[in-house]
Amino acid sequence: MTELYFKGGPIFMGILTIIVLIILIISVVFFITVSFRKINNSEQTLRKINTVKSLGIFALIIGILGQLIGLFSAFRAIRFGEVEASPEIFVEGFKISMIPTVYGILIFTFSIILWFLLKRVLKSSCKSFKINQN
Repeated sequence: MTELYFKGGPIFMGILTIIVLIILIISVVFFITVSFRKINNSEQTLRKINTVKSLGIFALIIGILGQLIGLFSAFRAIRFGEVEASPEIFVEGFKISMIPTVYGILIFTFSIILWFLLKRVLKSSCKSFKINQN
């Protein structure tokens, strides 16, 4: 697992890991807030819960950006003759460039699931609350 982390590029994988940790922290804090306290302003709480979804989208974008920068660097190295271009190298480079993208997609999926669960918890704790379908 750590091999994939370092193959994917420690910069982008590090940023994505920080994002998933922030998503987890925000989700736990909101779950505790919604479950054990009386909510005065459910619309404001919903906006805070929506940050989980927004961070997931941000992780997806960062993952795709990591792949594009990796591919750009690989093609640039091939163009300037730093690397001999063979089909095996193309396939291996493309496989490695997919690591941050897959990690970003997994984080996005995880954040959407958490966002959905937090909305359900908020809806069940607030009887008079109407959730817009955002």
